[in-house]
Amino acid sequence: MLPKLHVVICSTRPGRVGPSVARWFHDYAAQHGKFDVELVDLADFKLPLYDEPLHPAQQKYTHEHTKKWAASVAAADAYIFVTPEYNYCPPPSLVNALDYVYREWNYKPCGFVSYGGVSGGLRAVQAAKLQVTTLKLMPMMEGVMVPMVASLIDEAGQFQSNALIDKSALTLLDELRYWTDGLKAMRDKGREGP
Repeated sequence: MLPKLHVVICSTRPGRVGPSVARWFHDYAAQHGKFDVELVDLADFKLPLYDEPLHPAQQKYTHEHTKKWAASVAAADAYIFVTPEYNYCPPPSLVNALDYVYREWNYKPCGFVSYGGVSGGLRAVQAAKLQVTTLKLMPMMEGVMVPMVASLIDEAGQFQSNALIDKSALTLLDELRYWTDGLKAMRDKGREGP
C-alpha cells in the first residue's frame, strides 16, 4: 500500500492561483507513482483563528472544524504545502492551520511548492520551515519554486509548468518518499511505546 500524501492548498483568499498550481502538482505526484495523493484545500475547513480552549497536544478538541481538520492531518503520511508569500511570510491561513493540531503532524515529512513574484515564495518557505520543525515535521531541503507565477497561468486558469519546475518536483517527490519511509518507523515505534 502506498503512503498517503496530502497536497495542501494553503491560500484561502478569493481569486487565488493556489488551486491551479496545486492541481498541477497533485497530477504530477500521482504520475510519479510513489504516493497515494489527495488534494486538500484549507478553504474547505473554514478554520477561524485558533479557538480551542485546550492545548492541541492534548487532542481534546471541542469544535467540529478542529475535529475535521485533525482527522485530515492524521490521515496523511506526508504533506506538500502549496503556498504563496505574503509580506515575506507564509499566509496566515497556513500558520493557523499548522497551529491547530500537534500530535497529528509528528514524525512526518513535508515539502513546499511555493509561488509568487520574483522570489517564487522562497522567503515564506524559510519562515514556514521554522514553524513546522516545532511540530516535529521534517521539512525537505528540496522544494519547488515558481517565480512570476502569473506568467505561467494560461487563459483557462491552468498552471503551465516547464522543464525546470518539473525537475524540481521530481527531486522533491523522490526525497519526500525516502523520508516518508524512514519516519514511518519512528511513528510505529512511538505507537508501540518504550
